[in-house]
Amino acid sequence: MRNWANNVTYSTDRVLSPRSVDEARDMIVRERRLRPLGTRHSFTRVADTDGALLSTEYLDGVAEICENTVTVESGIRYGELGRVLAQHGLAVPNYASLPHISVGGAVATATHGSGARNRCLAASVAAIELVTAAGELVRLQRGEPDFDGAVVSLGLLGLVVRVTIDVVPAFELRQHVFDLLPWADAEEHLDELLGLGYSTSLFTLWTDAGIDQVWVKTADAVDACFGASRADGARHPIPGMDTDNCTEQLGVLGPSSDRLPHFRLGFTPSSGYELQSEYAVASERAVDAMRALRPLGRDLTPLLLTSEIRAVATDTLWLSPFYDRDSVCFHFTWKPLEAEVRTMLARIENALAPFEPRPHWGKLHLASPAARFPRHADFDDLRARLDPAGVFQSRM
Repeated sequence: MRNWANNVTYSTDRVLSPRSVDEARDMIVRERRLRPLGTRHSFTRVADTDGALLSTEYLDGVAEICENTVTVESGIRYGELGRVLAQHGLAVPNYASLPHISVGGAVATATHGSGARNRCLAASVAAIELVTAAGELVRLQRGEPDFDGAVVSLGLLGLVVRVTIDVVPAFELRQHVFDLLPWADAEEHLDELLGLGYSTSLFTLWTDAGIDQVWVKTADAVDACFGASRADGARHPIPGMDTDNCTEQLGVLGPSSDRLPHFRLGFTPSSGYELQSEYAVASERAVDAMRALRPLGRDLTPLLLTSEIRAVATDTLWLSPFYDRDSVCFHFTWKPLEAEVRTMLARIENALAPFEPRPHWGKLHLASPAARFPRHADFDDLRARLDPAGVFQSRM
């Protein structure tokens, strides 16, 4: 059994697929080693185990919709949740690039979208219910002492079976794309660029030309983008890929659930066969970090499908890359050349080292990230209390 990108072969072929919380509890207490498994979109071994994989595939229901929150089972995909909420005039505040990922997996790894004022998806969680290794159902809610440590947990505390998420009234956005922004303009106006819309993404292959595409998702029409040219048609972040897979552009107003993701739920996201890495640095250091990466461009470009620069707002979650600092993320979508990519990652991590980069837990990285997360020791204490035998230990 492999992950979505086919770069990870799991260390076990045992997959347990509970169809209810009670069934999950029964399965958990019988196992020596377990790892929760969502949509298999992680590129690392964060979900790997030599025991059994515990799939949330069938835990995909909507339990309760309220005025300000929705409670769902952890296996529901964000795109499906968005459609349900739209029927009730509601929406989640933000989406990742792919609506194909499960709520539980996205939350556990601090997966995010973009937008200088938007926090990662896990920051919208108001409560979680998880089954511990002892089979106990534990509920933690915002404001309780362990809550900020338990939300982004990498599946190390138990199986999260239900998640309560903040919702907002449904809203609509337009998606504008601009072509070719020189590096000098990107550096001079980076803060303004990343705050230009509700969500903004800069795509580049790190050539001398600069930023290849600027995607701005906003309620209002955007007529100018610091000298970049308005795209004369739909664009895909990966040059040459079919734009039908992408969410609608050209300024057409539509539901936020159909504009905030880059890709449509019913189509193959991104290229479908790729590797990914991502590092977050503090916003005030982002221009210097970008300048540190640019000399690698000649060697980066041949390995890349695309690269994305985006902003994410601060949160209070212990293992979030955005803990206690507004951040800018440097994301790399690689061709499936893992040996060459790992060699390049060593150079990237060396270039970014002065800026204290924090990696995305579900994407390829080399150096141990623990020292980059100020509350990692507190998380280890929480883990020792909830899973003292290490039943949910990862092989990452």
